[in-house]
Amino acid sequence: MRLKNKVSIVTGASKGIGKSIAEKFASEGSKVSICSRNSSKEEGIQVVNEIIKKGGEAIYSAIDVSNYSEVEDLFKNTIDQWGHIDILVNNAGIGMLKSIENTSTAEWKNIMENNVESIFNCTKIIIPYLRQNGGGSIINLASVASYVGFADDAAYCASKGGVLMLTRQTALDYSRENIRINAICPGFIETPELTHYLSQTDDPKLEREKVIAYHPIGRIGSTEEVANVALFFASDESSFVTGADLAVDGGLLTKP
Repeated sequence: MRLKNKVSIVTGASKGIGKSIAEKFASEGSKVSICSRNSSKEEGIQVVNEIIKKGGEAIYSAIDVSNYSEVEDLFKNTIDQWGHIDILVNNAGIGMLKSIENTSTAEWKNIMENNVESIFNCTKIIIPYLRQNGGGSIINLASVASYVGFADDAAYCASKGGVLMLTRQTALDYSRENIRINAICPGFIETPELTHYLSQTDDPKLEREKVIAYHPIGRIGSTEEVANVALFFASDESSFVTGADLAVDGGLLTKP
């Protein structure tokens, strides 16, 4: 087991990529503290119950990761439960299809709070815990939109660019303390979020075909394929890797 006796926090883990990462980590021996918004509480509790049924250990918290005091409570509850934290996966985030002209100030702030400020909050709070623990791993979910723009996706693309640069900068600051910080940059992954994205288009079926065509590998990715990369970054197998960004994108970024 690659994460035996490790304690992980995975944000936005009630479904999609976060759920798969939490389940993968638990299967590799990690105790897992997951969280999601209160609106996804039932799904989050179900994830915990499934992990426990399979012999793992997990707890759930309903919090808003853009709220600093609620994030503090998440970390305190995890420490109270297991005594230490080794791994943080900043997965929580939201999307929206709008050009900059059609994006309201409130919508812009909401995207930035959920996609960037949430990572600021979680990273700032966990650093002292990881320092006390002698190091650890932070994994940020960025995106192929960290590198390239997508039409009518201004706030999301801007936020994911910020996630990638924040990953690199914090890795620089904390690498000498054995705190490794890396980013995963998925392409289009089969998740409820993708279904929501497609539903915002004029022709979801046609848009799905376009999305598949973005990837030279010829298909949309799975959440487990992202979870496998998260496991690598969380484990000692990546002990000399920090400040890295790995595209899990079926070759999307190879295309002009």
